[in-house]
Amino acid sequence: MSKLLIVESNADKFFIEALLTHINLNIEVGEPLCLVDDYECIGGMGNLEQKLKFVLTNINKGKVDKVGIIFDADSMGIEKREEEIKEKIISVFNKYDEDIFSIYIMNRDGFGELEDILKEIKTTDSLYADCLDNWRECLSKNKIEVSDKIFNKFWINNYVMYDTCISSKHRGKKDKYCIFEYAMKNKDIWNFDHKILNDLKKFLKELGE
Repeated sequence: MSKLLIVESNADKFFIEALLTHINLNIEVGEPLCLVDDYECIGGMGNLEQKLKFVLTNINKGKVDKVGIIFDADSMGIEKREEEIKEKIISVFNKYDEDIFSIYIMNRDGFGELEDILKEIKTTDSLYADCLDNWRECLSKNKIEVSDKIFNKFWINNYVMYDTCISSKHRGKKDKYCIFEYAMKNKDIWNFDHKILNDLKKFLKELGE
C-alpha cells in the first residue's frame, strides 16, 4: 500500500521527515503546498484543492492508497481547521472517505503551529532566541505589534542560526549548516521523545500500518 503525506510548508516537510526517521517509518512526504517567504506561508489552504486533484489522479491510477494531511491549527483551532480540510476533500472527491484520508492538526493546547511545538521540544540554551522577548516588548512600547505567528518563526530562526549553530565547523558555512533543514537532522537540539509529539507519532504510525 502506497502512502502519501501532504504538508503545508518546507519546514513541516523537514520536521516530519526527521520525526519519521526517529520512529523508523517509511512514508513519502509530498512536496509542500506552498512556498515560504519572509516567514509567511503563501496560500497553503488555497493550494490544497489543487493538490487533492493531483492525488485523485494518482489514486485512480493505483499509485496512492492512503493519504495523510497535516496542517497547523493556527488561531482557527483544531476542529475548525479539520472541518475546512474535509470540505476541500469533499469538493474534489464528493465525499470524505476515512479509509483513504487521515487528518492531523498540529497544535499546542488546541491552537498554534509547528513553531509552537518546536519551542516545546528544544533541548539547549536559547539565549539569542529568548532575548527576542525584549525586542518585542520594545516594539510594543512604540505601538508596533508583532503577531505570535511571526514572533515564533523568528524565535526558531534565531535558535537555529545563533543558539545552536556555533561549532567551529560552521564558520563560513552558515548557508549550509545554520538552516532549518540541517537543524532538523541535529537530534541533539530537539527532543523527539517529548510528550507533545505523542499524538502526532500515533497518527504517523497508524498511517504507516
